[in-house]
Amino acid sequence: MTTATYTGTGRPGALAAVLTEVLAVTGRRLHHLRRAPGRVIGVALSPLVSMVMLGYLFRDAIRLPAGGEYSEYVFAGGAVQVALACVGPTAISVAMDFKGGLVDRFRSLPISRSAVLFGHTLADLLVGLLGLAVVTGAGLLLGWRTRTGILPTLAGFGLVALFVYVMLWVGVLLAVTLRNVETISVVTPFIVVVLPFLSNAFLAPQSMPAPIRPIAEWNPVSSVIAACRELWGNPATTGGSFPAEHPVAVAAVTLGVLFAVCSVVSLRRYRTAGS
Repeated sequence: MTTATYTGTGRPGALAAVLTEVLAVTGRRLHHLRRAPGRVIGVALSPLVSMVMLGYLFRDAIRLPAGGEYSEYVFAGGAVQVALACVGPTAISVAMDFKGGLVDRFRSLPISRSAVLFGHTLADLLVGLLGLAVVTGAGLLLGWRTRTGILPTLAGFGLVALFVYVMLWVGVLLAVTLRNVETISVVTPFIVVVLPFLSNAFLAPQSMPAPIRPIAEWNPVSSVIAACRELWGNPATTGGSFPAEHPVAVAAVTLGVLFAVCSVVSLRRYRTAGS
C-alpha cells in the first residue's frame, strides 16, 4: 500500500490539496467549539460590558469634542474590542495543542503544516463573527445606527472582520512564542482592556493627558475604529494627526503589515517546533 503525501512542490492539485486540508482542520476545530458555546459569550462579554457601562449608563456624562451621540460613538470601539477579545482564547487553544501533544500528532500526518494554523484561525473567525453579531444586536438596542448606505456599512463590518482575523494571528504568534498557558493568561487581558483605553475607542484622544495623546492617536486600534466610524457615518474625533485624517489608509497598511509579520513568523515557528 502506498500513501499519498503532500510535499508542497507545486504539482497539479497541490493548491486543492492544501485547501482540503485547511477545511478538514477547520471542521475538526468547529466540532470541538460546538461543545463550548460559552466561547461566543466570552468573546462578546467584555465589549458588551464596555458598551453598557459607558454607552448607556454614562452616555449623558461624556461629551464628544465634535458633538454627536455617544452611544453611536462608542459602538465602533465595542465592535473592535471583539477582535481583541479573540486573541486570548485562540492563543490558549494553540498553546494547549502544544502542551497536549496534538501538534506532534499533526506533524506526523501527511498534511501541510500551514493547514493546521489556517484551519484553526478560520474556525475561530466564525466564533469572532458570532460574537460581533451579538455585540451589533446590543448596539442597536442601545441606540447605535449607521448613517450611510448599505455598501459603506458592509465595508465597515468587513473591516472589523478583517481585524478579527488579523488579531487571531496575533494570538497564534503569542502561542507559538510563549507556549505557556499561564503566561498567556497574564498577557492577553492587557490586550483586551488596556489597548482600547489607549485608543479612541471610548474617549477622544484630545481629552487625554498630553503624554498619552500621541499613543492613542497612533494606536493601530484607533485607525480601525476611526475608519469604521467614517464608513458608518458615526461621530468621530479629529485632532489633525495623520491617522485621524487618513484612517482607512492607515488601517489597511497596518493590518496588512500585522498579518504578514504574524502569519510568517507563526508558521516558521510552528514548522520548527520540536525539531
